[in-house]
Order: sequence, then C-alpha cells, then structure tokens
Amino acid sequence: MRTRTRTGPPAPERERPWHRFYAPGVPRDVAVPDEPLTALLDGSAARLPRRTALVFFGRRTRYRALRGAVDRCAAGLQGLGVRHGDRVALVLPNCPQFVVAFYGTLRIGAVAVPVNPLYTRSELRHQLADSGAVAAVVHDGAFPAVDAVRSGTALRHVVTASLFRELPWWLRLLLRLPLARARETRARVDPGLPEVGEGEARAMTYGELLSSHPARKAPYPPVRPGSTAVLQYTGGTTGTPKGAMLSHRNLVANAYQLRSWYPAARDGRETGISVLPLFHIYGLTLGLNVGLLAGARLVLLPLFDAGLLLRAARRWKPTMMPGVPPLYDQLLARSPEELEALGTLRSCLSGAMRLPPETVDRFRAATGCDLVEGYGLTEAAPVVLANPLNANARPGTVGVPLPGTEVRVVDEGDATRVLGYGEAGELVVRGPQVFGGYWRDPEDTARVLRDGWLLTGDIAVMSPDGYVTVIDRKRDVINASGFSVFPSEVEDVLMAHPAVAEAAVVAAPDPYRGETVKACVVVREGRSLTATALRAHAARHLTAYKVPRIVEFRTTPLPRNLLGKVLRRELRDSAEE
Repeated sequence: MRTRTRTGPPAPERERPWHRFYAPGVPRDVAVPDEPLTALLDGSAARLPRRTALVFFGRRTRYRALRGAVDRCAAGLQGLGVRHGDRVALVLPNCPQFVVAFYGTLRIGAVAVPVNPLYTRSELRHQLADSGAVAAVVHDGAFPAVDAVRSGTALRHVVTASLFRELPWWLRLLLRLPLARARETRARVDPGLPEVGEGEARAMTYGELLSSHPARKAPYPPVRPGSTAVLQYTGGTTGTPKGAMLSHRNLVANAYQLRSWYPAARDGRETGISVLPLFHIYGLTLGLNVGLLAGARLVLLPLFDAGLLLRAARRWKPTMMPGVPPLYDQLLARSPEELEALGTLRSCLSGAMRLPPETVDRFRAATGCDLVEGYGLTEAAPVVLANPLNANARPGTVGVPLPGTEVRVVDEGDATRVLGYGEAGELVVRGPQVFGGYWRDPEDTARVLRDGWLLTGDIAVMSPDGYVTVIDRKRDVINASGFSVFPSEVEDVLMAHPAVAEAAVVAAPDPYRGETVKACVVVREGRSLTATALRAHAARHLTAYKVPRIVEFRTTPLPRNLLGKVLRRELRDSAEE
C-alpha cells in the first residue's frame, strides 16, 4: 500500500498560513510505500542486480551480492537466537560489514543499535546496558573495550569484524608485512593485548556468522512498517543519552522524501561518497538509505581525511555527497588542482550545524556544485527542512519543509500559540518521519511529542514564503562538528575528579568545529589542578570530541538560580564574549 503525503494545508489557512507558498522546483507530495526499510535494498537488487552497490578501498560489492550477504547475516543472527524485537548493537565504522549487519538485523525484525566504535568503556557500557542489546557486531579494534564491559550488559553473543579482510586482495598483500610487524611490536610492548587487524579476536567472527546457517530460501516473516527499526541514541531534552525509537516507516518516509527532493537523480547511475559516520542518523539516512533507494554506487570511507576523500573522488567520480560545514571547509583548503576531483558533483547537502553563506559561494566557485543547507534532528530520522537544490536556495536559512512535513513556530512557553512571520519562537514539526518516542522514557517522550508535533527545542523564525532560519537552541546540547555533546555527561566526569568542587560545561564558539566544549571549574579549597590534568582525566572517560578544549578556572562559585541550578546562559554569554 502506498500513501501520498503533501506539503500543503490539511487545515484552514488561518491555522497554517505559511503553507500557502511553495518554492519553485520543490516537490509538493511524494508516494511513500508502507513497507520495511529492507525493501529499499531489495528493490534495487531486483532492478539492478549487477550494479555496484558498495565500494570499499577499491573492493566492489554488487547489489545482488549485498542482498545475499544480508540474508546470510539474518540467518546467522537467527541461528544465534536473535528474535523479533531483540536489539543488536553495531559497533562499527563505515564499512561493508556495517551495511550487511544493519540490514541483516532489520530483515528478521530485530532492532539495530548503532554505536560509535571510538566510545570509551564507560560510554559503551551505558549504551549497551540501556539498550539491552543481546548481540553485537564489533570492529575488532573495539572488541577489547566491548569485552571488558560485557558482564554488565545483556550481551550473549559478540561477533568481530575485520576491516582488513574487506580490502582488495592486492591491498591486503601490500599491508600484510607492516601489519605483521605491528603485531610483533604490540606483543613486545603488551603481551596481554589481544591480536587485532585480521579479525582474530576471541569471539565468533563475521565470516563465521555469515556461514553458520544457510540463508532462508523462503521469504522471511513480514516485518511491520510501524515496528522499531533503529534505536538511535541522542540527548533528547535533558542531556542524558537516550534511545530514539525510529520505525521502519520513519526511515522509509525520510528516504523517499529526500529522494524526491532531487528529481534530477538518475536511478542506478548516481555515485555517493559516504564519509559521514553511518552510526550517526545523518550519515545513516543520507549516506546509506537514500543511496540504496536510488540504486546508487556508495563509496564507503571509514574516516574523514581530505586527501583520502579527494583520491576516492578522482577515481569514482561522485555525483552526490552529504556533509557538514567543517568537511567542506577542509576540502576548500586544498589546492584548486586537487579540487578538480569534485567536478562531477551535482548535489551536496550540509546539515548538523550552521553553514556559512561564504562557504556556499566558495564551494560553488571551486567545484561548480550547488551546496545547500538543511535541518533535522535524530527524532525525525533526521531531515525535516532543506533548501531547494536549485537557484531558489537561500543561504543562511535551512530551507522549507520536505514533502509531507508541516512546521510551525510557536511560543516557547505555550506550544499551542502559533506565532506570526518573523517572530522568534520554538520550531515544532510534524510528519511521517517523526519518531514514536524515547526508549523506556515515557516522561521525556511526553515532553517532546504533543498531538503528533515534535518540539525541537530550537528557536527559529519563518519568512512569509516558508523559509526557516534557526537562530538559537533552547536546550544546552553542544554541537561540535555535527556531534552532540551533552553537558551533564561531561560534568559528571569532571565532578568525579577529587580536586573539583563545581563544574559546568557550555558551548564556546570555534572557527572550525562551529562549537567546542568549555568547562567552567571551581577547584576545592586547598587543592591544585591544571587544565592539562583535568583534560587527561576527562579523556579517560570520554570520546575525544567531548573532552573540554577550553578550561576556565573560577575563584567564585558558579552562577545559580534560586533553585540552585547553574545558569548556563550566563556562562555561554561569557564564552561568546
């Protein structure tokens, strides 16, 4: 069954006056099939079985082979006892194993839990324990950390995957000698450290999983589109990481909405650079799901390196590339001769943080490609607004609603009072991509979902022709290079240091990351502490981008309100000054 969604006024004009206008070239509606997310892959595999689906350092995987690997992975997970509704953690960078394990998990109705493979043990423990994951597919370099926290979780099975084994044979041959020397050096330095690099971790390997049970010849039991597909962790409204429950329907809808946004895209003839991390919802939707829906060839890069990306672009000639402003800025720092590799690009979308208009102009001048800004959040799978991919793009704004998406700007204190054009208020959105709630957190779910409307926590204004400009954030989440940093999480780590009496964390402007983490600290009387020592303490418990780059020691208590809550706004204002 297909449902048609429309970016139009389902209610009288007086209720949603901004829907009277449409930017030329923007689709008003799109047909969204009522099917599970795996249908995106199945459809392309049926239409384009011999088309290259994935490229990983030169090694190609065709759509037919990818679907076969997904089916074998699904059968292997079933053989391990994973059932419908069980959670499967994916602790992997961008690699073919992530794609196979992700869709293999969804094939049997289980729930994928993407996890940053660079997380520290404490971060891994929280996400694995909170999600209740019963199985995990883990990059072998992250296996020691996962294995160390396994006892405090529901994990019954850990599958290790080696990036080395996914490389082309000639590259594996070239790397085998330096890898062997590295293992010898590692053994001399720390004989107790498990071998990594070729999947030799002490658990079932990815290859064993795919060969453990034959793939089912009959279709798998149907998966309801309304069932949860992904548990994507985010800060929600309180700053405590929690799982946003995204259904198959949410993810399918957003894939079709975004596919319709680029009507010039040619089925089976596009090439995308997937450098945004697939464990992040932005990378998952823009870098994977939309590409598979379009039958695109996806070049997977496990990390961002400007030189590596440009070399891949020179060989594979990409036509589309989602990214974030720091990525585009780093590329623009390269020579004009190197940037010629991006001359085949025809569409680039930027999100996660503000895109400076000057970056848009410079990128167009260097590559000939239009770079536009969009807006989204994890709870909306993630995109809800975007600039048109044509001359109607308006730099400095986040564009207009996607097909089937409604937006309002409402009073911060009363979400039922809709504000007029040009008035600043909280942005609220409604559409088929909006999630069903937070995992095991009905209270926070009720705070952000009101009659189907999602309260974004962002302050915005809307123009009379429907373009939205985000001007501030209501909540305190720090956006460092597109990654969310939750102040309370960092503050808990800082307060665990014996020399810290008070600590508060806020965003500080950063020319490269957009925002960076600033810690305001009061040292206990009679104790001494340096910024270097405090950062070293934080680095033992937090991923690098969460560690405070700026530490301000204060001799007076932190500003607080009558209830004793730290006034982060005052600290932020000080950081901006």
